[in-house]
Amino acid sequence: MFPLYGQVILRTPLSPRLTGYDINATLVPDKHIVSGSVKAYWINPSKADVSEALLHMYMNAFKSNKTDMCTEGDWSAAGKEGYGWIRIKTIKDKNGTDLLGNIQYVQPDDSNIDDQTVLKVTLPYAVKPGDTLWLDMTFETKLPSPIRRTGFKDDYYFVGQWFPKFGVYEPAGMRQRPADGWNCHQFHENSEFYSNHSVYNVSVTMPANYVAGSGGKLMSETKNSDGTKTLTWRAEDIVDFAWTAWPGYKVFTDRWRDVDITFLTSQPRTDQVERQISSLKNALEYLDKNVGPYPWPHVTFVDPPTIGAGAGGMEYTTLFTSASGDHVPDELRMPEMVTIHEFGHAYFMGIMASNEFEEPWLDEGVNSFWEQRIVDHYYGNGYGLLTLPFIRCSDLGFSRLQYVSDRSRTAATNDLWSWNYPHGTYGVMSYSKTAMWLHTLQGLTGEETMDHIFREYYRRWAFKHPSGKDFIDVVNEVVKKDLGNKYGQDMNWFFDEVLYGSGICDYSVVGISNNKTTGYRGVVIEGDSIRIEKPDRKSDTLTCSTVKLERPGDIVIPVEVLIHFDNGDEVREQWDGKARTKDYVFNGIHEVQWAEIDPDNKVPLDVNRVNNSYTLKTNKKAARRMMDKYVTLMQLMISTITL
Repeated sequence: MFPLYGQVILRTPLSPRLTGYDINATLVPDKHIVSGSVKAYWINPSKADVSEALLHMYMNAFKSNKTDMCTEGDWSAAGKEGYGWIRIKTIKDKNGTDLLGNIQYVQPDDSNIDDQTVLKVTLPYAVKPGDTLWLDMTFETKLPSPIRRTGFKDDYYFVGQWFPKFGVYEPAGMRQRPADGWNCHQFHENSEFYSNHSVYNVSVTMPANYVAGSGGKLMSETKNSDGTKTLTWRAEDIVDFAWTAWPGYKVFTDRWRDVDITFLTSQPRTDQVERQISSLKNALEYLDKNVGPYPWPHVTFVDPPTIGAGAGGMEYTTLFTSASGDHVPDELRMPEMVTIHEFGHAYFMGIMASNEFEEPWLDEGVNSFWEQRIVDHYYGNGYGLLTLPFIRCSDLGFSRLQYVSDRSRTAATNDLWSWNYPHGTYGVMSYSKTAMWLHTLQGLTGEETMDHIFREYYRRWAFKHPSGKDFIDVVNEVVKKDLGNKYGQDMNWFFDEVLYGSGICDYSVVGISNNKTTGYRGVVIEGDSIRIEKPDRKSDTLTCSTVKLERPGDIVIPVEVLIHFDNGDEVREQWDGKARTKDYVFNGIHEVQWAEIDPDNKVPLDVNRVNNSYTLKTNKKAARRMMDKYVTLMQLMISTITL
């Protein structure tokens, strides 16, 4: 094995490398067990002595129906063989001191003693600032079925969250933390992960007929005399290490610049290889240009077969899984969308390594924003997700539909810990709503400034675990630099509304009136003379036009208003949106024909675009076109159902 310290893949370290793992493991297919040993180190980054260590034991989330993950969700074991678990068989420190009697399961998030996904190791000594703790462990992991991100089905294996893994020790001030301490949450239904950037040496022995891939760079493959083989991988500065093995994988390789690409798929889906690899190259190109460089020389991605579908749509930095089907038409870009989304996590979960437990929006929502930009940039002329002749849908539009159609969209703010979202709102808040307000922020600042924000965010916080507050600080600085005081001293007002608030954004044009400006009509009294003044109506050539706007929503965002006159002239107004109502009044010889709020769709956070416009002249052709599309779609659905 290679030394954990030192450079094997990268020229220089990308991170402080506070943790590292040297793992030797064996896959036992007939028992669905991975057993092995791990030598793990942790460096104390704080100024305080630390006398305990917390380890994630993620696989115990599948141990019973009483764990947090199972009580919060719907996973249940597929019979007696379906339960999953992990146990430490031996644990010693660098001096050989037996620590097995010093371990106990703890529940940092709740009082559920049936949840054993966090393990505390009480140390016989304190780890001094800057010193290193070494733990030498043997462990046994039983994989679960059905697959929920990780597990097995028949002879298919996807192995993630499978070894004892250090939590993150955060010194005071890191992510605005008030005091030093371990950040090591239990495994919840809606939580993902948070880890230090680590170095991995991993050797796995498995049956020789299995085809395997991982988040590491393959350093060697040795055939053994007992019908097995041993694969050794090395990975540097990644936050997690996962691997997969299945006899049915088909392997395809490619290259983008200096990045080696490996793609694992199944035989029925080999016709999608070019689509999948091209979408990954598109994501590499776009994020490299607009956010920052992809720093590793390798990436592996997997399209799990149907029996392994539960492993699809998951990320492990330099390894990720897509999701597809055996027959997906070219007009539906769902495989590309998933590939682009899951690769994007290499940046926001991997490089930035934000805390997905506590701030899921900072990874999932930010990543969804970039996924939508990439998909709609490369596919369908802005309608990247679906491009049928009779109906088109952008990736942004699909995500917006998920948000605006959710009945519980105001049930929570956007900044909750992942398992605290009520009424099933984790997904819509962490993914869809966040993406919508990021697109809205881009609508306000412009794409150039938005890209500047993320390039600076990357430059400042790559491999440093930023918080949401750190991201907001970058936004404030860049917007101030690029746009001055256009939106005030800072953008905190925006985040108070969209991130820390639970209101909706909605603007409406409620009416248009055009009234002739008439001369005086009425009684005129001059001394003893009383007469009725009635000017000729033909002299009424001026019109007073009023456009009436309202803000039914709670969120206040500046919007543009486009006003169209009957002679073709147009006026574009800027409304700060602060008042509940706003009237625009025009005096002239032409009448207002229609008006539209946000004509360029810069505010996708607006939950009702139907009321954004108002016209005095109906367009029957547009209505007929919409009805034609609706009828065609219904016919397609009926024909599909009756196949």
